[in-house]
Amino acid sequence: MKTFALFVATAFFEIVGCYLPWLWLRKDGSAWWLVPAAAALAAFVWLLTLHPTASGRVYAAYGGVYVAVALVWLWRVDGIVPSRWDLAGAALCLLGMAVIMFAPRPAGG
Repeated sequence: MKTFALFVATAFFEIVGCYLPWLWLRKDGSAWWLVPAAAALAAFVWLLTLHPTASGRVYAAYGGVYVAVALVWLWRVDGIVPSRWDLAGAALCLLGMAVIMFAPRPAGG
């Protein structure tokens, strides 16, 4: 559960770090949005380093959680309710994340 929670926090900071520049560029927001965006992206990168497994495995598994968190963002921030197909896709991504992160491996693997 700790791994999943860490991935959720990581995804949140990545989305915020990308959303704020999007507001600036697409919605005529203030360039000051780039300051917290940079901080959010720095937090995103730092959070990725907290996982105890190989970076490639972390990046692959993180992608599955990112998809699910992005759909929560779609619902809560954009106000669009995800479709059943969105939810089915997110469930598949989360299943993939679980297989990647929690499969039994030999020591050092």
